[in-house]
Order: sequence, then C-alpha cells, then structure tokens
Amino acid sequence: MTILIVDDHKVNLFVIEKILKSAGYDQYVSFTSAKELFAYLHLEEEHAPKPPADCILMDIMMPEIDGIEACRILQQSQRFRDIPVIFLTALDDARKLAEALNAGGIDYITKPINKVELIARIKVALRLKEEKDWHAEQEKHLKDELDLAMQVQRTLLSEPIKENCLSITSSYKPAHQLAGDLYYWYKIDDHRYSLMLLDVMGHGISASLVCMFISSKLRDLMQSKADPETVMQELNELMRYLNKDGGMQHYFTAIYLVLDCAGKTVEYVNAGHPPAFALVDEKEVVPLSEVGCAVGFFPQLEVEKQVLRFRAASGA
Repeated sequence: MTILIVDDHKVNLFVIEKILKSAGYDQYVSFTSAKELFAYLHLEEEHAPKPPADCILMDIMMPEIDGIEACRILQQSQRFRDIPVIFLTALDDARKLAEALNAGGIDYITKPINKVELIARIKVALRLKEEKDWHAEQEKHLKDELDLAMQVQRTLLSEPIKENCLSITSSYKPAHQLAGDLYYWYKIDDHRYSLMLLDVMGHGISASLVCMFISSKLRDLMQSKADPETVMQELNELMRYLNKDGGMQHYFTAIYLVLDCAGKTVEYVNAGHPPAFALVDEKEVVPLSEVGCAVGFFPQLEVEKQVLRFRAASGA
C-alpha cells in the first residue's frame, strides 16, 4: 500500500520517511506542497489513470494551499475522496483541529511526531481504506450484475408491430433498474393477435425475477392457448407453483386481450389491473373495466371473458 506524505519542510519529510522504513512501509511518495500532490494524482484530469494512494499524511501549515484546503479539494473529487487523510500539526488550537477534521481528515498527529502513535494511526487508516475499497468493489460488482439483468429483462419485451389492421407501440420506463412490469404480444394467426400487460407485486430484484419466471412460460402459453380465460387460469396455476413453499406470496395484476381483426372483436380478461381504454369506431372511448381478482391471490381464479365489438379501426 502506498502512503503519500505532504510537508513543506524537508526535514519533517526525512523524519517521517525514516519512521515508515523502520516499520516496514517502503512504498511512499513525498511532496513539499499540495500542488505537487495534485500533480501526482492528476487531479484535474478526470479520465487519467489513478496513481497508487492509500493514505495521505498532510501537514496543516503550508504556503499557498494549506493542508485543510488541500483536503477539501480532494473531498470534491469522486476519484480521491475515499483516501484517508491524517493531518500533521504543531498546533494545539482545538478549533483549527476541528476545522481540519470537518474538511475530511480522519485523524491528526501532533508534532514532534511519536513513532508508535504515527504507525498505529497509519494502520487504522490503511485498514479503513482497504475496507472502503472492498465495499466499492462489491458495489461495482452488484451494479454490473443489475445492469446485465436489466438488459436481459428488456429483451423479454415485444418489439412494435405495424401491419395492415394493427399497430402496437410501447413505452417502458421503470422506476428502478429492475422492475416487475411486462408487456408481450403475439400474432396468433393472420387476423388474431394476443396482448398481455402485467405488473408483479413489489419492486426491484424480487419482482423482476418473478416477472422473468412468468415470461419464460407466457410465450408458449399464448401460442398454444389463445382464450383469455384459459390463459389467466393457467397463469394462476403457475403462481400457485411458485408460491407452493408457503413463503412470500407473489401475485400480479394483468390484462389480457385477443384482438380479432377479421371478426372485429376484442376479447379480454382483467385480473385486478387498472382498466385499459378502447377508442371504438374512432368516436367512443370504452373503459375495459370489468375487473377480477389478481393472479396468484387464490388457488382458483374466477374470471369471465368480456367481448368488445367494433366496426371500423380501433385503438386501445
């Protein structure tokens, strides 16, 4: 681990370097000003490689930029704010020391420097840095996993459809990276299309996993059984299987439609979902508001298919 030392007096640098060497710390870099430190860190180059720096020993009283101001500047940098700073000072002014700690320092050592005290505080600082680095790595790993899961989840969503009798587009803006919302549509035959919109209980990872589980079965189900009542009841059985261990009970609301362009009908079942709206014959807005129970609430799902008829083009 690399220790950075900043002091405008070379004698002080020599003393600290000697203490570090005697304690087995041979990876250190010394600077006589905050500007030299900033140049080493490439502070103003946001995308520059991050040089090794695990702890900074910073003198408070320095010309141009003092240690407290230098610490404040480091705290403003996303790249370097996690480096622990230990202040070195000959001051006994409590207010000045409080200002130094408020600027972002984790500790201070008074001059003349005591070897045992210095090494003890460095060990604490390096342990703190190691723990911060570990947590940062874990957070990055989790973020990468969530990003991948989000990409996978988005691939489950259907692409827009634009055909002679039908046009389907969508907008998907989840509140979190992962969500329990899903839409899927499927062309049953030359003139019939099925469409499902559902919302799994909860948010985040658990809802997303349930959503992916449903999606893995939904495609085959919609392809093999077009009837809305049958599809919803099969999905209810699927949720019974998911909830069979008796733990957290998962459920979802959904609306499922089958649009028949030739027969000019929309068959639908609404299982606890907010009503959809259909613009019928380009003049009448009809809410699809016949709502049943959510899927997965009860062992048996009682639903009744509704039928909407239209003469001309229809939108929902």
